[in-house]
Amino acid sequence: INISVFPPSNACIGRYILNMQITSCGHTYQRCLGDFYVLFNPWCADDPVYMDNQTHRDEYVLNEHGILYEGVHKHITSRPWHFGQFEDGILDICLKILDMGASYHQGSDRDHCWRNDPVHVSMVVNHMISSHTTNAVMKIPENNDYLKGTKPFSWNGSVPILQQWYNGRCRPVRYAYCGSLASVMCTVMRCLGIPSRVVTNFCFPSSIENPLGINEIFDCTGKILCGKDKLWQYHCWNESWMARRDLNQCCGDWQCLDPTPLETGRGLACSGPTWVRSIREGELDLDYDGQHMFSRVNSNYVGWLSQNNGKKTKFFCDAWPCGQHLITKSVGSEQFEDITGAYKYELGSVKNKEAYYRAYRRIHPGYCNASNCHIDRELSSLKNPFLSDSGINMRLKMANCPMYGEDVQLHWLLENLRGENKSLKFHLCAQIITYSGCPLDQFWKDSVTVTLGPREVKKIPLCISYSQYGPYFCDHNIMKVVAVSDPECGEALMVSRDIVINRPPVIVKLLSQPRLKVPCTAEISFCNPLQEDMKNCVMTLEGCGLFKEPMTIDLGTLASNQQARTIVEFTPYRLGSHRLLANLGCHKF
Repeated sequence: INISVFPPSNACIGRYILNMQITSCGHTYQRCLGDFYVLFNPWCADDPVYMDNQTHRDEYVLNEHGILYEGVHKHITSRPWHFGQFEDGILDICLKILDMGASYHQGSDRDHCWRNDPVHVSMVVNHMISSHTTNAVMKIPENNDYLKGTKPFSWNGSVPILQQWYNGRCRPVRYAYCGSLASVMCTVMRCLGIPSRVVTNFCFPSSIENPLGINEIFDCTGKILCGKDKLWQYHCWNESWMARRDLNQCCGDWQCLDPTPLETGRGLACSGPTWVRSIREGELDLDYDGQHMFSRVNSNYVGWLSQNNGKKTKFFCDAWPCGQHLITKSVGSEQFEDITGAYKYELGSVKNKEAYYRAYRRIHPGYCNASNCHIDRELSSLKNPFLSDSGINMRLKMANCPMYGEDVQLHWLLENLRGENKSLKFHLCAQIITYSGCPLDQFWKDSVTVTLGPREVKKIPLCISYSQYGPYFCDHNIMKVVAVSDPECGEALMVSRDIVINRPPVIVKLLSQPRLKVPCTAEISFCNPLQEDMKNCVMTLEGCGLFKEPMTIDLGTLASNQQARTIVEFTPYRLGSHRLLANLGCHKF
């Protein structure tokens, strides 16, 4: 007997058991024929996650390889990530996540009635990835302390994380950062049949008191002071494709889901799903967490100088607007796609202003009946004056693209816009910054007096040697260089530059073409670029369809300029697009 099962498009997803009941001669017999899984189906036009473009389905559902974008908005870096949604056991783990998160829907899960709705399923997954529950998939380190777990940036893919959570009795895996959280969520959503992708937002504001304002405070040396507000260098979240029946949508569209718990004024919480188009239009009452998502791409930056007498003064500075660069991996390409236009209209356009006014009135009820001019005046009073208003233009320009171990070379460009001499004293400094905007050690300081003649342009070279920044970098590869004028000389001027130090590359070379169940070899090579030994070097290898679990190779100590070469052998155990990832860790990073 051949049996075909046709689940309706509104069937609840999950694992089903197929039983056969036979009645013969007054006796009834039960036999289990096996089990099967029902998932969301983006190929089915009646399914709420239907996506009509085949190349998009290939990318956002079937592709097991992704790219995470990090760094700063002027220097974007990338690293590959293995989603691994088709690896053995991952589907069962994803369904276990739904089981553990069932209580999120405040009641009995006996009928599983919410499991046919991608909106509610996405909310449960979002909540389970990194909430403060005891069964969350991952945990974020407190105060950047991750001695009791795995370094957040050392993960290469989602599979080891999900397996560790499942095998560890569903206890949180230590540790995560926003990129790994969004990527693990992307794996779970793709595994359940929901098209998903990881998005990176550069210059991401995190403010408790003012949803549409972010304050950064510097002392007179240019050092960033710890405050309630944080300006993240970048932040990753997830987008999933679905038709929102709760919003009367008949067609699918991208919904924003942020699994990273962030301060929202009501405590730490995840956000979403939020219709991306509602963020662009400023329709904040339309959706879950619309206010928080809108503020994350539309906040105004304000830089302050904290003087010794406790007085705070606004800098003259040219600040990069928050949320002006949102990117994701392009379909069928290794390049990134700029999707900023999906979240906001062009800065300064009529539609952009209309959306902002609409959102401002909802976020600040006191301005519900205020005119647009009134709101404009309020916003202008909060912003920093431009550098050109002081008669001086400044910027810091990179003279090289430094690799770990190399000196950082910059050009400090100054221009006097007026027809009179200018003499200003500046304090310069460099400071380590985490990706989440937490200021760490200030490792370099200098003071210089600059004299500019009428309309004069001057270029001053700056050099920060590896010996100065090397001992402080460790796991964080971003520094902020700041120049601030001495307020006793007149106006407070400030210019800054966020700099990424590239890590030395690990070269992976396949020595033979991977074939199913046929041994294959690869050469992994790395050169120590430092003028000192690299200790405790460990190479981690991972690959979907290549390794059932990550392989670690202890390289020990590498002397200065020493080349390390390792030959590894593996046997591909399933068909598919294979990619071998190698990650190096040592006492330096």
